[in-house]
Amino acid sequence: MDSRLVCSEIIAKSGIEFGTSGARGLVKNFTSDVNAAFSVAFISAIENEFTFDTVAIAIDNRPSSYAIAQACSKALKQYNLNVVYYGVVPTPALAYKAMQDNMPCIMVTGSHIPFDRNGLKFYRPDGEITKADEEDILASEAVFKTIPENLPELILDTTASESYTQRYTSLFNANTLKGKKIGIYEHSSAGRDIYRVLFEQLGAEVISLGRSDKFVPIDTEAVSDEDKQRALDWSSEYNFDAIFSTDGDGDRPLIADENGNWLRGDILGLLCSQLLNIEALATPVSCNTAIEKSASFKQVKRTKIGSPYVIAEFANLVEQYTSVAGFEANGGYLLGSDLTFNGKLLKALPTRDALLPALILLAQNEPVSKLLAKLPQRFTASDRIKDFAREKSLKLINNFKDDASHFLNHLGYKEGYSVNATDGLRITLECGDVVHLRPSGNAPELRCYAESSSEKSSIELVVSALNFISNY
Repeated sequence: MDSRLVCSEIIAKSGIEFGTSGARGLVKNFTSDVNAAFSVAFISAIENEFTFDTVAIAIDNRPSSYAIAQACSKALKQYNLNVVYYGVVPTPALAYKAMQDNMPCIMVTGSHIPFDRNGLKFYRPDGEITKADEEDILASEAVFKTIPENLPELILDTTASESYTQRYTSLFNANTLKGKKIGIYEHSSAGRDIYRVLFEQLGAEVISLGRSDKFVPIDTEAVSDEDKQRALDWSSEYNFDAIFSTDGDGDRPLIADENGNWLRGDILGLLCSQLLNIEALATPVSCNTAIEKSASFKQVKRTKIGSPYVIAEFANLVEQYTSVAGFEANGGYLLGSDLTFNGKLLKALPTRDALLPALILLAQNEPVSKLLAKLPQRFTASDRIKDFAREKSLKLINNFKDDASHFLNHLGYKEGYSVNATDGLRITLECGDVVHLRPSGNAPELRCYAESSSEKSSIELVVSALNFISNY
C-alpha cells in the first residue's frame, strides 16, 4: 500500500526555508518527496481562491532543476491536475505566460546562489504568492503518495518563451535598436536563448559573450571583480554601446554602459521609471536615495527587502495613481499597473523582470553614460560575507542597533546618526552617508549596502565595514 505523507511534516524536516525569493536550500535536501510536498502544499494554499485545472512549470539551467521539476509534476498529477512544462525560460517569462492563461505556476530556480543550492518560486494565477501564502504552504495538512525513484520525461512546450518575446517585440518598432552594437553576456542564464534573437529582431547588432555549460552564479548586487574586468575588456575590444546580462533565472538585469561599467540595479530602475513616466513607486529601503532626490515621482513607498513586500504596496498605490511600478536594488523591475508606452498597451507584470528596464534604457538615443549623468549623483556599493550564519548576523545587528558608535568610529565617523530597522539595520550619518547591514533571506550571508557622495567612498565604506565585521 502506498504511504501517505503530510506536506507540513515533510517540509518541516527538509531544511528548506522561504527567503525573500521563494523556498531555498541545499540540493541534497530537495528530495522527490520534499519537492512534492511543496507543490501539493502550494496548490492546497490557493485552491479555494482560484479555479484551474493546469499548473505550469519551468526551470533554470542548474543541473538539479530538471529532476525537481519532474517530482513536482508527478505530485501535481496525483491531484488530477494537468502540467505544462515550459523548459528552461526566465522566471518572468513563466510568470507572464501563466498570468495570461489564468493558471498557477512553479519556477525551479535558485536564482544567483551557488549550484549546490536550488529553490522553488510559486505564482498564483494573479502573480507572486504573498507572505500569508507562504505561511499556508508551510502549515498545509494536505497529503500525497510518496514519489517513485524513476520519473517520466517531461514534454516541452515552447509557448512561454514565445509569449514573453512577443510582449516586447510588439511594444517596440523593429528598428528601435538599429545602429547599436550590444554584447550579451550569456553565461548560464535561463534566458540566454531568447535575448540574442529578441535584440536582433529590434535591429541591434549582437555579439554573444561568455556562454557556459557550467552553472554560473551571477549576483547582480555583488558583481565579481572578474566580471567587472570582463565588461571593461569586452567593451574595449568590441566598442559596444552596452552589454546586457541577467542572473541565473533571468529576473534581475545587469547592464554595462558604453565604457563597460556595470550599472547598479536601483539606478537602472530609476532611469526606467523616469522614461516610463511612472507616477508612484514601491522600492525597498536598501535602494539609492537618488530616487527621492530626483523628484520624479508623486510618491515613493519604501518597503522591506523582497518582491512580496514591494508587490504588497501596489494594491494601495494603484488606488491613487494610474501608473505604478517598483524595483529592487538588484535591478529586478516590477510593473504594478497596465500602462501605455509608444502608443501601445503594456500589461502589468508584478514580478521581477530583467528585459523591460534593459530595453527601455537601450531604446534611448543618448549613450547610457549621459543618461546616468543627469541623475542626482549618489553612489551605492554592496558586497557580502559568505558562510556567515544568520544567527550571528542578527546578534551583530542587535548590538549595533543599541550602540553603533564603536562600529562607526572604525569607519571614520564621529558625527551623529539615525537608525532604521525596517529590514536589517540601516544607519544614516549626518553627512548623508549610509551603511546598511542585513542577513540574506536565502543564504548564510551577511550583506552590506553603502551609499555616499562618490563611487570610491561608497566602495571603501563597504570594504571597511565588512573587514570590521569579519574580525568582530
